[in-house]
Amino acid sequence: MTDVAIIGGGPVGLLTGLLLLQRGRSVRIFERRTARSRLSRAIGIHPPALKVLDRAGIAPPLLGEGIRIAKGVAYSRGHRVAELAFDGDPSFPFVLAVPQPVTEEALERAVLALDPSAIVRGVVVDDVEDDGTVTLAGNSASGRTSCTARLVVAADGAHSLLRERLVPGLCPRHYPDSYLMGDFEDTTTHPKDAVLYLEPGGIVESFPLPGGVRRWVVRLGSPALSPTAAGLAALVRARTGQKPHASTNTMLSAFEVQSRLAKRMVHGRVILLGDAAHEISPIGGQGMNLGWLDAAALVPIIDASLAGDHVGRQLQEFERSRRRAAAKASNQAGLNMALGRPLPPTAMTFRNALFGCLLQSRVVSDLVERRFTMR
Repeated sequence: MTDVAIIGGGPVGLLTGLLLLQRGRSVRIFERRTARSRLSRAIGIHPPALKVLDRAGIAPPLLGEGIRIAKGVAYSRGHRVAELAFDGDPSFPFVLAVPQPVTEEALERAVLALDPSAIVRGVVVDDVEDDGTVTLAGNSASGRTSCTARLVVAADGAHSLLRERLVPGLCPRHYPDSYLMGDFEDTTTHPKDAVLYLEPGGIVESFPLPGGVRRWVVRLGSPALSPTAAGLAALVRARTGQKPHASTNTMLSAFEVQSRLAKRMVHGRVILLGDAAHEISPIGGQGMNLGWLDAAALVPIIDASLAGDHVGRQLQEFERSRRRAAAKASNQAGLNMALGRPLPPTAMTFRNALFGCLLQSRVVSDLVERRFTMR
């Protein structure tokens, strides 16, 4: 019998498996994809998550690959509005920008070094029985199979099949915000800064990535039905004056925003983690980090439970604290989106002046920095 079956081989599932393996526990990580995705969606690693990765031995290779974003700068109609340093954590005074495939590769390599058979790809969970039997459906070659585990962790993302079974009818909250994002060669003069453009037509965000690449995220008035790199480049140019070249585009994604928070994360033998438990807006880049912090809080409790300890109270506190953290992150993401919505020029001028004035206060800037870096 396996100690823990983990459903989902993304960043949260892989870190959960790694932390358990490092404590000597047996795991199987079941992933529906037959290979790692090369799409880079989540890129920002915040200081609290960097500390978790550092304790797991994963931070050094990521620090070597990533861009250390030490500050954010805000512009509006060509004028600098404000600047915010991300220097509140003495160990990691920055947000690290790393493409998600690089992060997943580092985590997968560490997992397989401890157990070469820990990751099972190309399977989808059909059911989890009360005795911990996980029934899996594979491709036509592998058919159906099963695994019996003492505990099951569902880290299978926002469209979690296990969550749908355990928490049926959990409706998402929808927001009036749509976005188009893409990666282009960086032609700005901010190679290591996050830059926000607070424009009357809606916010444009941009973040540096390794290899001289910059990610652009543009708020839209309605969903992009047929997005193109040329269309995104034109939007960036029209709102900011910056000129990304469409021919250098390496990733393009249009998305709408929704959120949902399960009332319970612990369901008998099954525990929901990450987006399976709390889907939040990607604006602000907190989702992956939130899931990692879930894993760091849960693994010691699982380890104690497998050792025979009574952990009922610890699980209750875990659920309370992690749901509270998710609600806080969701509220922050909602505020981020609200601040990026279009405003009449006069109202925007007033708001930007207020921002610039407030952020000159060390007390205010420290508070804002803590919220943006999840400290």
